[in-house]
Amino acid sequence: MKLTQFFFISAILMLLTGCKESIVKEMKLDQNWTFKKTNDTLWKNATVPGTVHTDLLANKDIENPFYRLNEHDVQWIDKSDWEYKTSFEVSKEDFSKENIELEFLGIDTYSKVFLNNQEIMTSDNMFRRYTINCKPYVKEGKNELRVILESPIKKGIEKYDAIDYEITVSDNDLAKIGKVEGEKKVSIFSRKAGYHFGWDWGPRLVSSGIWRSVILRSWDNFKVDDVFIRQKNIGETAQLSAEIEINSSKEIEKSVFEIFVNDTLVKTEEKSLVINKNTFTIPFEIKNPKLWWPNGMGKQHLYDVKVKISHKNHSDAKSHQIGIRTIELIREKDSIGSSFYFTVNGKPTFMKGANYIPQDIFLPRVKQSNYEHILNSAKDANMNMIRVWGGGVYENKTFYDLCDKKGLLVWQDFMFACAMYPGDDDFLESVKQEAIDNIKRLRNHTSIALWCGNNEVLSAWERWGWKQQVTKEQSEKAANTIWKAYTDIFHKVLPEAVKGYDSDREYWASSPSSELGVPESHTDGDAHYWGVWWGKEPFENYNVKIPRFMSEFGFQSFPELATVNKYTIPEDHDIFSEVMKSHQRSSIGNGTIEEYMLRHYKKPKDFASFLHVSHLLQAYGITTGIEAHRKNRYRCMGSLYWQINDCWPVASWSSIDYYGKWKALHYGVKKSFEKTIVSFDKKENGVNVFIATDDLANQKGELKVDLLSFDGEVITSWNESVEIKANASKSYLSILKEKLEEFSSQWKTAYLSASLKVGGTTIAKKQHYLVPFKTLDLPEPEITFNVSENDTEYIVSLKTKKLAIGVFASGNFDENFSDNYFTMEPNTEKTITIQKGNFKTLADFKKELKVSSLVDTYNPEVSY
Repeated sequence: MKLTQFFFISAILMLLTGCKESIVKEMKLDQNWTFKKTNDTLWKNATVPGTVHTDLLANKDIENPFYRLNEHDVQWIDKSDWEYKTSFEVSKEDFSKENIELEFLGIDTYSKVFLNNQEIMTSDNMFRRYTINCKPYVKEGKNELRVILESPIKKGIEKYDAIDYEITVSDNDLAKIGKVEGEKKVSIFSRKAGYHFGWDWGPRLVSSGIWRSVILRSWDNFKVDDVFIRQKNIGETAQLSAEIEINSSKEIEKSVFEIFVNDTLVKTEEKSLVINKNTFTIPFEIKNPKLWWPNGMGKQHLYDVKVKISHKNHSDAKSHQIGIRTIELIREKDSIGSSFYFTVNGKPTFMKGANYIPQDIFLPRVKQSNYEHILNSAKDANMNMIRVWGGGVYENKTFYDLCDKKGLLVWQDFMFACAMYPGDDDFLESVKQEAIDNIKRLRNHTSIALWCGNNEVLSAWERWGWKQQVTKEQSEKAANTIWKAYTDIFHKVLPEAVKGYDSDREYWASSPSSELGVPESHTDGDAHYWGVWWGKEPFENYNVKIPRFMSEFGFQSFPELATVNKYTIPEDHDIFSEVMKSHQRSSIGNGTIEEYMLRHYKKPKDFASFLHVSHLLQAYGITTGIEAHRKNRYRCMGSLYWQINDCWPVASWSSIDYYGKWKALHYGVKKSFEKTIVSFDKKENGVNVFIATDDLANQKGELKVDLLSFDGEVITSWNESVEIKANASKSYLSILKEKLEEFSSQWKTAYLSASLKVGGTTIAKKQHYLVPFKTLDLPEPEITFNVSENDTEYIVSLKTKKLAIGVFASGNFDENFSDNYFTMEPNTEKTITIQKGNFKTLADFKKELKVSSLVDTYNPEVSY
């Protein structure tokens, strides 16, 4: 649609509705773009929002960089400059407007912008919005907009060479793969997503592009730039205020300010406007407010709040959806050290969730449906918090809107991770503006719980030996210079921005840390525990390494075979093939998975079985950690595992792969994050049975533990009537070692099965094995299944005669089963469903479906 058409339609709509008010008019300039390398002559079709890589891919100038080893063939792209252009029309009427401005919502990263061959803007920060008064440059009729995107690598090398010391960066900057001059790690010099330069779960694909929309905006008189709805006090009446920023091109007396809540007028005031910036704070109330609660604790009630400013025949307005709630980070001295937990509406809340990375290396490819899938998956897995990690991007409005609606609190990192950073004045000013911009953009979202300065930068400097390395290999002066940059960014610029623009929320300088400038401990602050995985420590250490808040821990698995087949060919199907190693970015990756696997399981019989068992292994390890955190709730009040999603198809720590397929881990955390769980805790003197609950009411129940044979015979039982304390965890039953040893001859053929009933309904179950999986004498479970359908789903009804561990329904399906990788106890039935997706007939679905269990991964004679 042309701009003149848009304005004409807007005018017609106003006439039809009887509205005579003038409005601020906007149009996205996202159409008719072309691009080329700056020294080429041929222009090709481009997409905005988009990236250079995806435009080259769409024009078939490069192959899919995710397939096999293709990533290595496209490293030339980031060394080149690129040019984009489009045109738009402005009518005589619109040209007469007092104000015309151009806004880039996201430009990646270094650019020069020309309007009608006049340079109007430069950019150097991917994370900022840029707004330019283009009234002096725009003309009536046709206008040409042109953007030159300069190579972030060439710019980075210029900045790298301009200083006489070397700033420490982690090995996640894959300069070697990128064939960067001298393998210089230049990612830190640009305010650009760190993961573009590579990470230990991601490719190195350093793109450029106009990655968010471009807006042309015209207006007379005044425009509402920003509205922040601040919550003051919440009781029978919620006291709030609207903090309003208005840009006015003239002095205006007696403009009318109106505040609407759910379309009901609740406040009216008159104010006068001066030329340029105006700021006002107007208090208002909501009586008998309905509170917003995190997922699992209550409803996510949201209010529509609109602020409208009018004068004569002109008006402008902004609206936000807000939830009314309180959130506090409680850090108080106690017998252990200092607490670190959140209260929501006054209730201590155990945070259950995961770390989130961008969903694609090429950000504009992430669709609404992708956001909905990941965040629905988080909600369905009983999560109440997502940590937006600092090596990616500040996500778009859709992400936070969905978190608001689904009850997912957001731990929001600023975009700094695993590196030290420059501290020159230009860099600090860019960071300041970036912080202000994003705080203002996101602060109305109810889901934002915490602003965090960086990911692991303090740990790297103090605990990874970086400070000593710089001092030894360079000089103490260099170390002091680098540390000063750290304190300037994370102890001054960022906390001052939070204080100035969102002072009701907490700022936490570094994750993990104990307090400002003090590295992590397990007695204060938050922790990242990587003894499991990087330290090769046993999963059992999760039961003893208990921090106050676990904001990172993880273990890898491969994607399922259907996903691996999308980026490999059969000859690649060995975990140590070049392709499989290239789609594994951890320096210890595939070998570490294999090492842990052989600690716990028998060696799988083939490649597909190896993938299957890697899922079971990951789920076993991480759910062990989650349940340890929940059992020790008196000490630990958060469990955020690394990571929920991927940005390309890869072996990684994710619980959902790049194509949206749930791994065993995601099904496992869904169970471990349920409101009430039963969990076993093995001790030297026996086994304790815990109940952990987030329920806000006390309950009475019946706890039963059976020692069962794999055939289902009850060998012995323990029963306990329990009074379950609200919002707490406790050991309710103990089984002494001496009692268990009476049955030691059966440990390889029996297991403990716990169930908790409340009001006669089973609300939690858990199995516990007395020896490692690899030493169990598992029988062939004799699984049978039938398949049926309804209008939207296929239904799989399963039966087993004997214990079946890790039951996996698989095939080339693009949807997830309602449950998978589950245990079926002897002589039980289970029904799972799946959306019809890419298989449209029952016959085709039956032909594709395979059902296997742990036994099948090492027994070549069994199949179903």
